[in-house]
Amino acid sequence: MNKKTQPTGKKGKSWRAKLNAWLHLWLGLASGIVVFIVSITGCLFTFQKEISEWVHHDILFVQPQQTATLPVSTLLDNAQRALGPDKKVNYITTFRDKDRAWEFMTYMKGDEKAITYFGGVKYYEAVFLNPYTGEVVGYHDFKYDFFAIVKMIHWSLLLNGTIGEQIVGWSVLIFVVLLITGLILWWPKKWTKATREQSFKIKWKASFKRVNYDLHNVLGFYAMAVALVLALTGLVWSFKWFQTTVYVVASGSITPPAHKNGVSDTTLVNTPQKGLDIAFESVRKNMPDAKRIGFSAPDTGKAAVVYMSAYWGNEVYYDRDDFQFDKYNGKMLARVTGKDRNAGEKMILMNYDIHVGAIGGIIGKIIAFIVSLICASLPVTGFIVWWGKGKKKEKKKVANVKVEPAAAV
Repeated sequence: MNKKTQPTGKKGKSWRAKLNAWLHLWLGLASGIVVFIVSITGCLFTFQKEISEWVHHDILFVQPQQTATLPVSTLLDNAQRALGPDKKVNYITTFRDKDRAWEFMTYMKGDEKAITYFGGVKYYEAVFLNPYTGEVVGYHDFKYDFFAIVKMIHWSLLLNGTIGEQIVGWSVLIFVVLLITGLILWWPKKWTKATREQSFKIKWKASFKRVNYDLHNVLGFYAMAVALVLALTGLVWSFKWFQTTVYVVASGSITPPAHKNGVSDTTLVNTPQKGLDIAFESVRKNMPDAKRIGFSAPDTGKAAVVYMSAYWGNEVYYDRDDFQFDKYNGKMLARVTGKDRNAGEKMILMNYDIHVGAIGGIIGKIIAFIVSLICASLPVTGFIVWWGKGKKKEKKKVANVKVEPAAAV
């Protein structure tokens, strides 16, 4: 037959398309289990605040009163006695809402060589006090708290040290590549009514195989944008180089702005130390609309300062003013507001709030929950697609085997 009249047949896939499909398949299989674990734990953690406040309502809330709260130093002493002398209070969280108990946290690292999170944390506890009476209304061991464990599985697969963090980090980075290669695979060659139906709708009445494919293909597309944001914000914690890149891109500078670091007046060492109470009341008076005020317990160092942060929102951490006070006389030594931070600093501070969806309020958290659930389903549906193709090839191979006739007797 003349070459000109020979049928050409269908044009095969380009090497780029084959490479993209190969990467999507094998990177997905390599990272699937970790992506599933990280996604499902992220999904579980989304509403930890709401669930914890419901489950532990009796220790997190008190009967509101019209009287003034006790001096924070008095409450700190009460909390320290409740925890014992060997467990120093590290951090205090107070609330503007009159019905909230105030939290006094103590934390200490454990064995650095421990394999798991449980060995890497010596203790992680808190007592909750009625701010009007000074009474201890509850105690909670956060080391074994359900959401603390979920968070550490999400963070490092419950492993101590950097190994688990690196496994999670590289798996999330692979997931970013999978989102991009998945979009390329999803993109129709021609935009027709049939391809739009296939790309944007799940055909629920079809076979299990087709429904599973649609769940992977269609849901993956709808979740991609938010999933990419969740993954990239996760990488900020996993890799220092990525955090630096985000800062540089957002700020347009490689040098962070210099913020003042104060020191306490060491000539006042032997004077009565009322600085903590003065500092706390100063922040409450000047920022009456702050939802929370959090601060570290004063360090024992002579020149150490009191660090305080006033948060404008109920849950977000980026929207805050940071303070430094002299721990002896309560004099303000430094203050950093939102206006003092450049775009890079703001972006890094927003990272947690974006990652958990809290920056968008309850709607943002619902979106983060749904997208995390979809992300957890993608390795499962993707594996089923791959497994089904393998079975199909195996059946085809068996069908093509020639059956030899039986020998005559």
